[in-house]
Amino acid sequence: MHAKGNIMTHLPLLLLMGMATLVAASPQPALAGPSLADVIADVQPKMVKIYGAGGFRQLESYQSGFLISADGHVLTVWSYVLDTDFITVTLDDGRKFQAELLGADPRLEIAVLKIEATELPHFDIGTAAEAIVGDRVLAFSNLYGVATGDEPASVQKGIVSAKTELTGRRGAFETPYSGPIYVVDAMTNNPGAAGGALTDREGRLLAMLGKELKNELSSTWLNYAVPAPELVGVVDDIMAGKVRPRGDDENIRRPLDPLTLSRLGIIPVPAVLPKTPPFIDAVRAGTPAEEAGLQPDDLILFVNNRIVPSLEALQNELSLLDRDDQVRLTVQRGQQLIDVTLGGRVGQPQ
Repeated sequence: MHAKGNIMTHLPLLLLMGMATLVAASPQPALAGPSLADVIADVQPKMVKIYGAGGFRQLESYQSGFLISADGHVLTVWSYVLDTDFITVTLDDGRKFQAELLGADPRLEIAVLKIEATELPHFDIGTAAEAIVGDRVLAFSNLYGVATGDEPASVQKGIVSAKTELTGRRGAFETPYSGPIYVVDAMTNNPGAAGGALTDREGRLLAMLGKELKNELSSTWLNYAVPAPELVGVVDDIMAGKVRPRGDDENIRRPLDPLTLSRLGIIPVPAVLPKTPPFIDAVRAGTPAEEAGLQPDDLILFVNNRIVPSLEALQNELSLLDRDDQVRLTVQRGQQLIDVTLGGRVGQPQ
C-alpha cells in the first residue's frame, strides 16, 4: 500500500515529464515568415519624402512616394505639391535630391519623378502582389510630415476590409479616379500620406495610398489605396518617355505659322505667377473652342497627350503645331476629365 501510495502520489509529475519528452521529441513548426521589425526595416529604404508647392492653410507642401527603380524613379500622387520647378525628394538615409517631373496621369492621379541616383532599393511594381479581403497590410507614409531628414516613414497596421470600385461613389467622393480600390480599416489617408505604399505582411507592394477623400453626403473619410496592377501600364509609358513634359531645350523646328490660344478662341487667365496653371478665363464666340464645348474655368491638362503643367508650357506646346494641325486637349472641369479635338484651319491670326 505504501509503494502504491508513492506511485499514485507521483503520477501527475510522471505524466507531465512524459508529455514534456513527447513535445521535445516532436518536430518544431517552421517560422511563419520574417518578423514585423524585419519587414519594416526592409521597406523603409524604398520610401521617400516629397516637398514642393503649398504651405498655405489646408495646402500642405509635402507628400509621400516610393522608389520603383534602382535608377531613381519615384511613384507618387499627382497634386499641387508637384506644381513647382523645385521638387525635393528626401531618401530614407537623409540624402536630398531635386526631382524632375517625368509625367503624370490625371485619371489615375499618379505622377512619376526622377532623381539622379543609382543602385537604390526599390519596389518592382510589375510584380506587385494582390490582396484579398481580410489580408493584414502595412501602410508606409510621411503622414502629417512628421518625418524629416533620415527619420523613417510612419507605419500603420490594418486589414483590407473591402475591394470595390470607386466609380459608384461619384457624387459622394470628389475624385477623377474611377476604378478598383482597396478599402483599409486603418486611418491611412491623412495629410501627407498620399503617395505612400501599401504592402502585405511580407513587405510586398500591393497598392499606392490615395488622396484624402471625404464623403460629402455623410462627412466620413475614405481610407483607400489604388492597386498597383492598375498603375503599371501608365507608369511604364511615363518611364518610356511617352507622356513626359517637353523640355525647352529640345531642338525642334517650329512652324512659320504656329497654333496659338487666340486662334483656338481661348482666353487664358493672366500669367501672374511663373507657373500659372492653364485655366481658361473665357471662350470667344464662333471659335473652335466654343464648338468643342470648352468653358471658362476649365483647366487644360494635356495637349496631344503631353502634360502642360503651366500656361507657359501650354503656349510652348501649341507653338510647335502648325495652325492647320488638329489638336487634342484634355481638360478638367470640376472633378470630371474631358477630351476634345479641335480641327485644322482654326482661323486667321489674331
